[in-house]
Amino acid sequence: MKGVTAILAGLALLAGPAEAQRRCVTDAEAESLALVALPEILRETGRVCAARLPSASLIRRADSPLIVRYQAAADRAWPDAKAAIVQLSDPAVEMLLQSDYARPVITSVVVPQIVGRIDLGDCATVDRLVTQLEPLSPRNTASIVVTVLRYLKADRARAGKAAVPQLPLCPVQP
Repeated sequence: MKGVTAILAGLALLAGPAEAQRRCVTDAEAESLALVALPEILRETGRVCAARLPSASLIRRADSPLIVRYQAAADRAWPDAKAAIVQLSDPAVEMLLQSDYARPVITSVVVPQIVGRIDLGDCATVDRLVTQLEPLSPRNTASIVVTVLRYLKADRARAGKAAVPQLPLCPVQP
């Protein structure tokens, strides 16, 4: 329990000083962060939407081939995601991220914030979207997620609204 508390304290540094908030991540780094979260997002979405999805849904089973494939990609992306987290926060966080508890703690904080926004009436649409994305590699899906986030951020900025979510993406290099 003490290790988990230390990790949570370290993760609080992600929203730390103004200097840290001016840092950004490249699309590739953001894709690694997305890849790490995607298996748990899919599992939790399947759990939340289970009563509204057909039994053949790709996300209804936590051990489906789709989720297993995304888990393998998440495992490969974790080292790059850790580096991106350190870059966005403080070098002291790097030591905390070496713990076996770090990744589950991070996903347990992030995933409910994402899945909690799903309206149960949208479960069929989410299921259809996942089915359409299924043939793509997990890295391609993460790239689509980052591109959509970049678009939403720019669109909300044009409309004078706060960008949601607050992933600090670096400007695209021409």
